[in-house]
Amino acid sequence: MSRYATFAALHVPGQPLVLYNIWDPGSAVAVAAAGAKALATGSHPVGDAAGYGDGHKVPLAYVFDNARRIMATVDLPLTVDFEGAYSTDPDEGAANVLALKQTGAVGCNFEDQLVGGEGLHPLGPQVRRIRAIRDAVGADFFINARTDLFLKRTEHDAALVDEVIERGRAFADAGASGFFVPRLSDPGQIERVVSAVPLPLNVIAFPGAPPKREWAHAGVARISHGPFPHRALMARLTEMAREAIG
Repeated sequence: MSRYATFAALHVPGQPLVLYNIWDPGSAVAVAAAGAKALATGSHPVGDAAGYGDGHKVPLAYVFDNARRIMATVDLPLTVDFEGAYSTDPDEGAANVLALKQTGAVGCNFEDQLVGGEGLHPLGPQVRRIRAIRDAVGADFFINARTDLFLKRTEHDAALVDEVIERGRAFADAGASGFFVPRLSDPGQIERVVSAVPLPLNVIAFPGAPPKREWAHAGVARISHGPFPHRALMARLTEMAREAIG
């Protein structure tokens, strides 16, 4: 089985793949030692650890080199948080994702927010961007299509879930491999999305979120941890340094 197929097979509704997000080879080694089945970078921790910040601020060359160094250090499938593919142009974004695939990564997150701007890409243009990526990378690369509707709105009601479902179905038709909805957390709403969208659902763990077993019971197939591991580690480092200095 190829690394692409191995990674895709880890997405089982009810038995979610847990991705404790990393940012460099050292964090990859630590998470692999904990028993991880796959690895995933987070754009925020990568950017923060490298001193660039989030939002397409990390140079593409660094993103690609970081992926190669992680894979040279740990023999696990790696998916990369690639934000908005560093372009609003479908063809240019697709070429960037193809370059990412050529590093050896098995997949990426691809989001619909206007990076550095406000709001989301309209559904039609976002679908065209996903189709262009799929055409460029072939059938095996795992495109985890992300919608930021729950991040951009404060009313997480049934109408918003309807919008999420509309996007998820369109992303599936465009060739996405998975569907990522950060801050979707209510098990009842998750069940609605799982039943309506024909893609494995990815949610993000955050302080105060429901326990993993509730999400698993609702049908989640993948749980990410985003920037929270890096933030917690940096807070602990500050405490340790304060104790030593003080």
